[in-house]
Amino acid sequence: MQVSSWGLSDIGQRRKLNEDSFLRDDGIGFYIVADGVGGHAKGEVASALTVEEAYGYIKRELATVERFLSDPNPETLFQLRRLVESAVQSACYMVFGLAEQDPERRGMSTTVSGLLLAENIGVVAQVGDSRIYRLRHGTAQQLTEDHTLINYKLKHGLITPEEATRAPGRNVITRAVGHKDYVQVDTIECDVLQDDRFMLCSDGLHGYIEEHEVARLMEGKALEEVAQRFVDLANERGGKDNITVLLVDAIA
Repeated sequence: MQVSSWGLSDIGQRRKLNEDSFLRDDGIGFYIVADGVGGHAKGEVASALTVEEAYGYIKRELATVERFLSDPNPETLFQLRRLVESAVQSACYMVFGLAEQDPERRGMSTTVSGLLLAENIGVVAQVGDSRIYRLRHGTAQQLTEDHTLINYKLKHGLITPEEATRAPGRNVITRAVGHKDYVQVDTIECDVLQDDRFMLCSDGLHGYIEEHEVARLMEGKALEEVAQRFVDLANERGGKDNITVLLVDAIA
């Protein structure tokens, strides 16, 4: 399976600094989006460091990917999931450690959504409220779960979907990389078919998009045009946060 990708990040309409970071590497099939938290506490440092450290960890452990590709079985797939989880944990330890050494960076943290593609398998790592979608045959599916206070209340029946639309604290996240020296990372495996399209994005994008709009907006041949379409729409609808979108196509 060959892959092609394109990413775009925009400061938005109201922020003075872009605290989002992203990275794409079609050669090894690794993609990541991070949305820094902290403002004056250097959220942009947390996101950039997380992207760099997670990417470096994956590159150092490519033998794990090769083992899976040469012998795909439950054990090597488990190791692949552990690889992606460990990459995020390593980043978490680094961000927390840096913040502990510098009072000006105390409290900095970041969300992260990562995707590792290995032939017909994708492994997702998730912390926070950035998201990953997969578009297949005209239908978009959200692969990640938002780690937010609102979503927690919804899952546990504390509020109704109708109440969630007007509840305060919609941006309160319950997990972040760097808040402590360890974070619980969701890892998810999914199948990958020819012509699947993935989208990784920060909440500055998906916060302005209705669920029924996602599939239509993700469609289109030119990834550059699709990415720009998303960014323009988020800005047109308010652009109160940084906007990042990363698109990945699985091609024959």
